[in-house]
Amino acid sequence: MEVLEFIQSIGHEAPAPVILLCPAKRPRAREATYEPFLAERAIDRLLETYIDPGMKDLTYAGFYADETPPGQIVMEAQTLPFLAERRVVLVRNTERYRTDSGAGAMLRYLASPSETTLLILVASQIDKRTKFYKLCDKAGLVVECPALREGEVAQWVRNEAKTKGKRIAPNAVREIVRRAGTHLGDVNNAINNVAAYVGDAPEINEEHVLAACADVAEEEIWSLTDAIAASRPDTALQALRRLVDLGKHEDELLGTINWLLKSAYAVAIAGSSRPALNPFVAKKVKPLADKLGVNKLRDAFALCTDTHFMIRSTGVDGVLALELLVVKLAAPIRRRQATRP
Repeated sequence: MEVLEFIQSIGHEAPAPVILLCPAKRPRAREATYEPFLAERAIDRLLETYIDPGMKDLTYAGFYADETPPGQIVMEAQTLPFLAERRVVLVRNTERYRTDSGAGAMLRYLASPSETTLLILVASQIDKRTKFYKLCDKAGLVVECPALREGEVAQWVRNEAKTKGKRIAPNAVREIVRRAGTHLGDVNNAINNVAAYVGDAPEINEEHVLAACADVAEEEIWSLTDAIAASRPDTALQALRRLVDLGKHEDELLGTINWLLKSAYAVAIAGSSRPALNPFVAKKVKPLADKLGVNKLRDAFALCTDTHFMIRSTGVDGVLALELLVVKLAAPIRRRQATRP
């Protein structure tokens, strides 16, 4: 069952004794994806439905699988509820249970779970071949939480606006998705911001979105710039992948990187003079100019050209080629040591 359907079903019938929230691979997708915002919304709905707020201290326990031994979690799950129909036990980071040795007592529990406990397991990564996954599937319910496609995100925006008592114009929906991307945490922040901005007004239009919502993609571009300038390849790759997740095509991303390098080159050749750039852009790319300098920036332009040729002529995966380019740009500069005569 997918998570949106699951959220709607909560409370209509008795819950399964074990619920696993995990990633899923959509048809024609290259790999499984995971939308943590929807997983957290499902958890919130489960806790609201099956825990009496006045009894929470007696009927609820939360754990992280990478911090608590599975035997201790199982002991909690096997404890009978006190003055309540069931206990609720939430365990995050259960991707740790990918090996039999790592799962230990949890596997034995899943083979025969307690009927008076609702065990909620959350995994940001999953391998369906593992014993852990198969036992969860057999003992209870697997809820798949894949990232939404752009059209699904647009519908989600419309539904969220409706829950806030707002009508939202189609162009406003498109602008929110363009600015926030498809990660629902960012989209939710955008909706909250624009709803607060319009106040009691019944409708949200494009002008409201432009005034109230930041462009997440633009922020990620500056994160990429900062990471390259600071020689942090891992952080630069994360920023690049977030831009890909926001729907940016490799041609657009390569053009953006080339523009960043040209802007940094303008700062580098200007020296102490003021470059012919927007002051904000000049300030943002100055660390990149300081790191690479004029000569290295010329080499960087050649790398961009080589990457463009690679994508167009060799059939290599475009994102992989961009990742290689970003790693090279973000690599620390080796300074030649002076030698004594």
